[in-house]
Amino acid sequence: MAIHAPSHRRITFAVAILSAVYAFPAVVDAASPVSDSVSLGESTVSWSTVKYATSAENGFVSGSLDKKTIVDHTFKTYVLENRYLRVILLPEFGGRILSIIYKPTGHEQLYRTEVGVPYGMKAGVFYYDWLMVYGGTFPTFPDPEHGKTWLKPWDFKVEKESAGEVTVSMSLKDDFAYSAAPRQFLEGSTGIEATYYVTLKADRAALDARVVLKNPHDKPVDYEYWTCTTLAPGSDPKNPKTTGGAEIIAPIQAYSTPTWSANLSEGDESLGPGRSRFEKLRFFKNWPTMGIAYAMPDMQAGNFWGVINHDNEEGIIRIADNMVTRGLKMWTWGFPSFTNETDARKDPNEARPYIELWAGVSDQFFHRAKLPAQGEVSIPETYSPTVGMSNVTDANENILINFSAAASEVNLQLFSIEPATPLRVTLKHGDRILFDDAVTVDPKNGNRISTVIPAGGSGDQVELTITTVDGRELIAAETKIK
Repeated sequence: MAIHAPSHRRITFAVAILSAVYAFPAVVDAASPVSDSVSLGESTVSWSTVKYATSAENGFVSGSLDKKTIVDHTFKTYVLENRYLRVILLPEFGGRILSIIYKPTGHEQLYRTEVGVPYGMKAGVFYYDWLMVYGGTFPTFPDPEHGKTWLKPWDFKVEKESAGEVTVSMSLKDDFAYSAAPRQFLEGSTGIEATYYVTLKADRAALDARVVLKNPHDKPVDYEYWTCTTLAPGSDPKNPKTTGGAEIIAPIQAYSTPTWSANLSEGDESLGPGRSRFEKLRFFKNWPTMGIAYAMPDMQAGNFWGVINHDNEEGIIRIADNMVTRGLKMWTWGFPSFTNETDARKDPNEARPYIELWAGVSDQFFHRAKLPAQGEVSIPETYSPTVGMSNVTDANENILINFSAAASEVNLQLFSIEPATPLRVTLKHGDRILFDDAVTVDPKNGNRISTVIPAGGSGDQVELTITTVDGRELIAAETKIK
């Protein structure tokens, strides 16, 4: 991929205008100048696909696929940037967050294909009876299986622009339909109005987003909503991909699969009919083929999930109220898509190395929800990178931790979403203070604290409190001593 020379507009509040060319193939300068502000700029991105054609309704034109011919497409993009993140938004192809680069390491967190390849034509699986993956993170509605908006242009608007915060929106109304959509999809249009708000603040090392769905009708509307995330944390920005060291991080114990994906559960001890232990399948290297797995019965109020790349202990975690988006759908093409990876331009193939995680208002695809008359659903999300963490046990919009205790030792890994804010960490075992000290956040390597549990203490758990130095609580947790 390459990005064409941008036509940046002046940001009046910033110290200087954006001057870098945001080229995906360029190595990101992790030592770029530190700025205490956030900026918004405009650019373009060029994406390659094989040659194909679609009808006026976006249906695939039979016989148009030509994998020997590569075609370049140019899109307008918007770039949000602070000292920690460089984020690229692509409204005109699915309203997506295309790239999140964590500047302290210079690594990409999201996957994107180098060459798009149409697949699934006339298979009756997708809304337009075909699909083509690009990547990033994007809203899908009012149907599952990538919905009907993944290739549509979304309207872009700047909602707020200051030195401390930039909030933009991408919006689209479901007032269109594909006349030849397969039978399992909703007929006609729902009229649902969707707005995807994306916010970057100057002091935060995480991207905040919020999806708002509105039903303008005087009667309830059946629908599905899923946020699709295509994850490849800790990647080279020139070649983002999920590696064999990737693990799905989610506080769930069990999963289920559709019948056609039953082979995914082989090796995971059954927990009863339709339930398998979520142990083996956490790891990308254990996915034998493509397939679908669902959190069973759903997220059970767990408020985070994501992927950590254990090759460099970098991750990307979505933090949200999963009582609203209770469904977690997991998909990969299988580990062979990594081990047998080919040159995308010489051998274009839809099967590529990424982990696709979905957040849904229902527990599974084709299990519809209902949006009340004149109703509204709001889904706040935070997308936070992590560094130096092998797992996540607790998370919120302030901080992520991996907290555990063995017979004689407590171990804490943490990632603060506001790295410039000094912290105070307190660990207690019963009435005994094990650790109580100020901590300076390390945004490049993360922070790790280990301390001994002295013999003779009482209680079987250790309590953790992390506050700002002036006493504002950021997170509190406890863990049992194993």
